[in-house]
Amino acid sequence: MTAGIIGATGYAGAELVRLLSAHSKIDKLILSSISFEGERMEDIYPNFIRSVSAALVKPEAVVKEADIVFSALPAGEGEAFAKVCIERGVPFIDLSADFRFDDDEETYSAWYGKPYEMKELHKVSVYGLPELNRQRIKDQAASGKIIIGNPGCYPTGATLGIYPALAKGLAGSGTIIVDSASGVTGGGRLPSRSFHYPECADSIAPYKVGGHRHSPEIARNVSVIATAAGRQCPHVIFTPHLVPILRGILSTIYIPLAEAGQTACGIRAIYEDFYQNEPFVRILPVNVTASTNRVRQSNYCDISVHLDQSGTTLIIASAIDNMVKGAAGQAVQNMNIIFGYDETEGLTAIPALF
Repeated sequence: MTAGIIGATGYAGAELVRLLSAHSKIDKLILSSISFEGERMEDIYPNFIRSVSAALVKPEAVVKEADIVFSALPAGEGEAFAKVCIERGVPFIDLSADFRFDDDEETYSAWYGKPYEMKELHKVSVYGLPELNRQRIKDQAASGKIIIGNPGCYPTGATLGIYPALAKGLAGSGTIIVDSASGVTGGGRLPSRSFHYPECADSIAPYKVGGHRHSPEIARNVSVIATAAGRQCPHVIFTPHLVPILRGILSTIYIPLAEAGQTACGIRAIYEDFYQNEPFVRILPVNVTASTNRVRQSNYCDISVHLDQSGTTLIIASAIDNMVKGAAGQAVQNMNIIFGYDETEGLTAIPALF
C-alpha cells in the first residue's frame, strides 16, 4: 500500500515518515513539502539516510497516487486535498484542526478565524480519538468515504485522563482543571520568538492563558462523554505551559469527586478496568507517577491516579509523547482501524529511555 504525506517536512510529518517507513503494510511513501519541493527527504532530515529516500513532490501528486493520505499542514489548508481524496475513495487523515469539530462550523470559525469552505466534507469526518470513537471510525470507513480529524495533543492526554471519571460517575459537579506542560516541538518547526532557545531555556511559563485553541476541543470531548453517560457536563479550565524539553506533554487534572471517602486504589481499579482492552493506555501501578520520559517516542498514554489529602479531589497525571500519541502515532493508529489492521501495527516500540 502507498501512503502519502502532505507537509512531510514539519515535525509531525517527519514523525509520520519515521513510523510509516517501519509499518509492515506500507510498501511505498510519497511525500510532499511546499517549502522544500524538489529536494529529498533525507537531505532535510539526515536521520533518514539509507532508510527513506524520497523526492518531495507537489501535493497534487500525493492525493492522486496514494492509497491513504495524511495531511500535516497548518489549519485551514486541508479541505481542498480532502475533497480530492473523498472523490477517489481514499481515506484522508488530517493532523490540523480542520476536521476536529465535525459539522460544528460555529466553534471552528470562532477559534480558527475562518468558516468551512466545503461543508459537505464535514458530514463524513470523524474525530479520531480511537478510545472515544473507535466504532464511529469503523462505521464511517465501511461507507468508503472517511476523513479523520486527528485530535490535538493537549486534548488527547486530557480527555483520556478525564474519560473514566466522567463515564463511571466519579466526577462531581464542580470545575475540572487541566494544567498541562508541553515540550517545544509542540510549537512546530517554524521558528518563533517564544520557542527561541534564550526565551524558553531554564524557564517554565503558561501561555495563551484562558484562550488556547485546544480549550474548545477539550470542552467538546467532556460534553460528549458526559452526555453519553447521562451526566451533567462540568465546566473545564485548561492552561498550557511551555517547558524546555523537546517532546512530551504532562497533564495534571483536578476532578472534584461526587462522593468523598473513596480511595486512590479503588479509583485506580476503576480506571484499570475501564481501559483494560485499550492497547495504548497504561494505568500505572500504585506509587508510580506518570512522566513524559517513560512514554518518549511511543504511542502510549500513561495515567497515574491520586487523591488530595481531604479525599474530595481526584488528581490524574496523564503523560503522552506529543509527536506520537499526540500526533503521528495516533494518525497511524487511525489508519490501522480504517483498514482493519492490528491496531498496534507499526506502533509497538518500547518507549525510549533517553
